[in-house]
Amino acid sequence: MSIHSTAIVDPKAQIGTGVSVGAYSVVGADVVLGDRCKLHHHASVEGRTTLGEFCEVFPQAVLGQPPQDIKFRGEKTALEIGRNNIFREMVTVHPGTENGGGVTRIGDNNLILIGVHIAHDCKIGNRCIFANYVQFAGHVQVDDHVNMGGHSAVHHFVTIGRHAFVGGMTRVTADVPPFMVVVAARGTRTEVRMINGVGLQRNGYSNEDINALKAAFMRIFSRRARLSGVAIRDRVQAVLDTKPLNEQVKYLGDHLMRSFAHGRHGRYLESLRADPVHRPSWKLNDKHTLTVRVIGRGSVSREQCAQADGRDQICELNALADPGWRFAGWNGGTTGTKTPVSVVVDGDKTVTATFAEIQR
Repeated sequence: MSIHSTAIVDPKAQIGTGVSVGAYSVVGADVVLGDRCKLHHHASVEGRTTLGEFCEVFPQAVLGQPPQDIKFRGEKTALEIGRNNIFREMVTVHPGTENGGGVTRIGDNNLILIGVHIAHDCKIGNRCIFANYVQFAGHVQVDDHVNMGGHSAVHHFVTIGRHAFVGGMTRVTADVPPFMVVVAARGTRTEVRMINGVGLQRNGYSNEDINALKAAFMRIFSRRARLSGVAIRDRVQAVLDTKPLNEQVKYLGDHLMRSFAHGRHGRYLESLRADPVHRPSWKLNDKHTLTVRVIGRGSVSREQCAQADGRDQICELNALADPGWRFAGWNGGTTGTKTPVSVVVDGDKTVTATFAEIQR
């Protein structure tokens, strides 16, 4: 073990064998550094952070500082990092929040380059490469073998499928299909350009799998497919109905259908968020606003609004659960489990509809 005389290492920190801590680095009391980890000079690892063996942290990287989330109240959350990860200069990674499950987790053998930010509650897989200044908002999931170009930015609750390639400067606001290359198009739009054939070859996928994925791409994402007049969901279902069905194509189709069936704004994880979020809101009589929040998977529609007492309005709200879920009840501006329900809008009101998963 080698610790520079100017480094500040809390005596409560757990330091493995063969660890190297460079000049002016900081290691907090609740940190666990696995065997053979190396912290270069001016690196900082704090909070309840665990690094697996053979991790390397370069100058000015900061791991484990409190998350940038206004809902965070200092609860004890964690940052869990696997083995053999490289964090280059000025990388920042934050621990989880209570609202997001309490843990930010990074797998093994990842290369995280200069200026990358990984926010609270992200889940990063194995063998990913993030080029300079890639930015992840909170609650993002990145599956294994993802490669991302510099200065790309990812919206919160996005899922990036395995073996995807995201081009530089791409604005990612919806789930990225596995095995595909996604790049910036006109304006802020992104598009699926092709399959990630080079990445698949390098990772040992067979020609049979690659050719099957190419054929699926042509049927789902090609220009001819887009101009066919057939909705993308129906195009994906047609691919899934093909017999025999290649295993990798099935994985691609299931990933897409999950986002179509349950996703909010194209993001599957958005439907699972624990905190209530705004859904529809309506301004009534240029006076009062009725806002609906949804917890779980489901939707709320406003069936009708009628005048009451010459001033206020009565609105009928109907809750519809997604498959596999049930409507559990109303809170806020109305209560109970009846749907549809009538709400008297005599002021600005917020109504929350809660859906619970059906236990099998």
